[in-house]
Amino acid sequence: KPREARAAATPDTVKKYIALGFAVRVEQGAGTKSGIADEAYQAAGATLAASAQEAIADADIILCVHTPEAAALASAKEQALLIGMLAPLDATSDFSAVRAQKLQAFAMELLPRISRAQSMDVLSSQSNLAGLRAVIEAVVASGKAPPMMMTAAGTVPPAKALVLGAGVAGLQAIATAKRLGAVVSAFDVRAAVKEQVQSLGAKFVEVKADENLETSGGYAKEMSEEYKQRQAEALHEVIKTQDIVISTALIPGKPAPELITEAMLKDMKPGSVVVDMAASAGGNCKLTKLDEVTEVHGVKLIGYSDLPSRVAADATPLYARNLFNFVSTLMVNKEKQFAVQWDDELIKGTNIIKDGVNVHPALNS
Repeated sequence: KPREARAAATPDTVKKYIALGFAVRVEQGAGTKSGIADEAYQAAGATLAASAQEAIADADIILCVHTPEAAALASAKEQALLIGMLAPLDATSDFSAVRAQKLQAFAMELLPRISRAQSMDVLSSQSNLAGLRAVIEAVVASGKAPPMMMTAAGTVPPAKALVLGAGVAGLQAIATAKRLGAVVSAFDVRAAVKEQVQSLGAKFVEVKADENLETSGGYAKEMSEEYKQRQAEALHEVIKTQDIVISTALIPGKPAPELITEAMLKDMKPGSVVVDMAASAGGNCKLTKLDEVTEVHGVKLIGYSDLPSRVAADATPLYARNLFNFVSTLMVNKEKQFAVQWDDELIKGTNIIKDGVNVHPALNS
């Protein structure tokens, strides 16, 4: 993607793949934006390919960040494995080229949330960094110094930050804002995260619910209209006093819930900032513009979809290790032979296309 700076391998993971018996080919310039030179890949034992199409040609396993373009996949051999963040729940994703080449596609976002999958969990590794970067973007845009500062010229009050959604990204945003000295509050529909929020030193904004708002997989569920009304009223009061709002709320496979209304923006302090991390799913504020910074009623709305890419020097090594752990654990047997464990629940959970045919419900809905 145009704004993507991450790569799917590092010199370190290249060495590890070679130790397992693989030959590795890397697209020229793949690591440049992550601070990894082509020469570093070569020194690790990889060969360079002049294009994505050349890198993919005859490969048994194709590692990517996002789904490669159709022209690049045209050189893929039948039944090759395509592994990356393929966005199967995004209605705009096009897998026609993947099916045409009869590939086996694995979407890492669908990895079951179980303990043995933690080292492969791309959502957690990337969201962690996204949460940190969101706070940095907000602080820069706000023009405020987050901590309280006492000087001879007077006292600077601490910035107030509100984090909506206490998943991986939200918790990291809370921790980062707190480390920078802001006074932090947080909201989540899942009452179970209250202790986590408080353990990071933030105040939990609680809205009582008569229903369970958490799925069995630990994600937030869609709320009833009655709950939405109570939630909106509570957030409206809190948001009036905030300098920074970091919004992370997502419901897998559905548009992002609207948490910040235009009426709330009108009541926010002039110069305050909202970083809408759900912008690519429609936004927690419907006035957010994807990949843009806009100003509405004196409030800056940041809709960047590439927050992990803005810390690619760290995001790439984490992502590359996630992929290596997935491949080495589930696609290589004890004899170091390439053998996909098709009956494993992690393989079943991530496999969206097999032999060119849709096998995941998300692609048939």
